[in-house]
Amino acid sequence: MNVARSFNNWLKYRQTVSELGRMSSRELQDLGINKADIHRVARAAVAL
Repeated sequence: MNVARSFNNWLKYRQTVSELGRMSSRELQDLGINKADIHRVARAAVAL
């Protein structure tokens, strides 16, 4: 069970990084984040 949860968390992290990485700086600014924050935001999304 723990392995499955870890894998799903990793997938969610990668998807978040990918989606945010495709956004322009302007779109990210509208969300209140910048390019340097992408990995931090993705880690926070997994922690939920």
